[in-house]
This record gives sequence, C-alpha cells and structure tokens, in this order.
Amino acid sequence: MLPFLRYNRPKPLHTRKRISMNSVFKHDLIERNIGLLIVLVILVISVGGLVEIVPLFFQKSTTQPVTGLKPYAALQLEGRDIYIREGCGNCHSQMIRPFRAETERYGHYSVAGEFVYDHPFLWGSKRTGPDLARVGQRYSDEWHRLHLINPRDLVPESNMPAYAWLDKAPIDAGQLPAKMRALRHIGVPYTDEDIATATASVKGKTEMDALVAYLQGLGILLRNAR
Repeated sequence: MLPFLRYNRPKPLHTRKRISMNSVFKHDLIERNIGLLIVLVILVISVGGLVEIVPLFFQKSTTQPVTGLKPYAALQLEGRDIYIREGCGNCHSQMIRPFRAETERYGHYSVAGEFVYDHPFLWGSKRTGPDLARVGQRYSDEWHRLHLINPRDLVPESNMPAYAWLDKAPIDAGQLPAKMRALRHIGVPYTDEDIATATASVKGKTEMDALVAYLQGLGILLRNAR
C-alpha cells in the first residue's frame, strides 16, 4: 500500500495523555479551605458589583430627574410615610418591568429618573395586589377613599384589608419640617418656603387625605408615554 494511502488508526483513549483541570489547578485546595473560599467569594462579588453598579452613578439616565418631576408636596410626603407604616409595599410593587404583559396592563415601564427623590425606594417585588407605579389619576379621589375604607365594596374578590380608621385620624405634622430638612440634605430640592409652610398646608387633613394625595401623584409624568 502506498504510504499516503495508509490509514493511521487513532490511539485508544486509555493510552492518550490526558490534560485535566486537576493537573493545572487543584480546586479542592479552595473547597477544603473555608477561609480562602470566603475571601474569593467576596472578591468575585465585589468585582461584579463594581462592574455592574458603579457605572450607574455616572449615568444621567439614573441620576437626573425626568422632565417635570417635583419633590413630594407636604401632604403627599405624609401620605408616603403612611403608605410605608401600613405595610402597603408588602403587597404592592411600584416597578413596571419592560415586558409587554406589564406595559399593556400598567402603562409605560418605570425609569430610574422617576425615583431620584424617593427615600427609601418602594419598588418592591411582591404583587399580592396590583402594581401602583402608575395608579395616579387613574381613579377619582372618592374611588380611593371607598376602596381604602372597604376594598370589597368596589372589588368583591379583593383580599386587601380595610383602612377605615385613616379617615378619622388627623395628621401629626410635628416632625414634617424636620423630615423635609433631612431630605434636603440628601438632595431633594425643598425650599425654605416649602419647609416653612409645610405644617400649615396639612392642617385639618386626615391620614386618608394624605394617602390618597400620595397615590394620586404616582407615575403621572410618563403615564401616557409610549
């Protein structure tokens, strides 16, 4: 047989020289050393966090407010605190994800510039009830009042608890100016006039008034955007 037509059979697998990761890097050294493993895990998470998170601090889309965004008025700010106090964020999110199923139901997806004055953020992840990111001006004030007093009067299948007592509870505005000054220190542009008139602007209002005012202001700037 001619040499160039000779068929060279491959060597059996058991005779080949194997190059495994074990011969290059012994991972069991890390797995058996809990201290080293913890250090390396922290290092990987730290590097990943720096790469993913740090650039966001320098992007205008995440640090600048959307056009027309204003700080919460005094009554809305009190309503937001009531929203947090009553645990509304445990069942309602305020974050519309950029999926068709969500944008068709709730409206334009949420953007970072809508929340630059929110401290803390109330995005949430659990939806026992619907997302409230764009509930502002979708219903009337009276609808919200009736719904908060007894949700089942409007939505028979609702499992939301009633908050009837809010309609009789006056707002305690004793800490309101201090809260607004604290928020101003971390970047919320409240003016001296806003702070000076805050207490008077909520005089005679109930906690129900405050909560409704807060809900009616949620997500209205991009409600009709497409």
